[in-house]
Amino acid sequence: MSRPRVRLVVTADDFGYCPRRDEGIVEAFLAGAVTSVSLLVNGAATESAAELARRSGPPWRLVAARPRRLFPWQDGIPGGGGGRRRGFASGAGGARGPTKLLPGAARQGPHARGRPPARARTPRPAPPAGVCQVFAEALQAYGVRFTRLPLERGVGGCTWLEAPARAFACAVERDARAAVGPFSRHGLRWTDAFVGLSTCGRHMSAHRVSGALARVLEGTLAGHTLTAELMAHPGYPSVPPTGGCGEGPDAFSCSWERLHELRVLTAPTLRTRLAQDGVQLCALDDLDSKRPGEEVPCEATLEPFLESSLL
Repeated sequence: MSRPRVRLVVTADDFGYCPRRDEGIVEAFLAGAVTSVSLLVNGAATESAAELARRSGPPWRLVAARPRRLFPWQDGIPGGGGGRRRGFASGAGGARGPTKLLPGAARQGPHARGRPPARARTPRPAPPAGVCQVFAEALQAYGVRFTRLPLERGVGGCTWLEAPARAFACAVERDARAAVGPFSRHGLRWTDAFVGLSTCGRHMSAHRVSGALARVLEGTLAGHTLTAELMAHPGYPSVPPTGGCGEGPDAFSCSWERLHELRVLTAPTLRTRLAQDGVQLCALDDLDSKRPGEEVPCEATLEPFLESSLL
């Protein structure tokens, strides 16, 4: 059965985290595998990252700028969040815990990085009630038009994810769904679909990315053109003590999985598979993103993709 046409933004998160991560992100961008980048404005290598972008030649699409630990209740939470650039915010918020956002954002922290918290069994501090509404108001006040809504449909059926990672991804999905109302009421826009929770780190492969897109777009009529974002965290692994946002690099950034994502993104296998699926890579500015007031697609029937993650 034919699939809908898809215009896909591939966003590399954490630019400015450390020189090694930045080197890998630039490599992926120059290879055409990454089409947008989110910048950590208080990352240890933010200034060198900006210079690296200037020296690399082609125009860069820095779709977000996000500092970390904007609120007292974030103390002890790895991850971050906020900032703005060119009317785009990367993240989405609810009232349960963190994800990547702007000043006034609801959810900052491990959700922003697409992975479970470093201590999965440690309860996360809850943000103040109504912070998602406050975040939406702040975006509107700052003229921000676009945001990431990390609502990956069917992620609970992704049985290749370890139980803590799957539970974490489901929490992100629920929180993102709760943000739809406030975001819509304040005129914010986002892509029709999002993937990246089920394809993070070791779980990324051409097969898994293709399968994730098929899952989140299930039920869409063939011939329609939809927009989607793939969240990625590529790069060469950080080497302590260099990197981070004031506390040195975390285990996520030091992991071999960052290099794995870089290799998958830049290998011809992924782009060949996406082209076969009718997926066109593009930058956020090229998208006709989701309009305010449109409904979130209903939950699809799950058909988990359980084959090997080998390329």
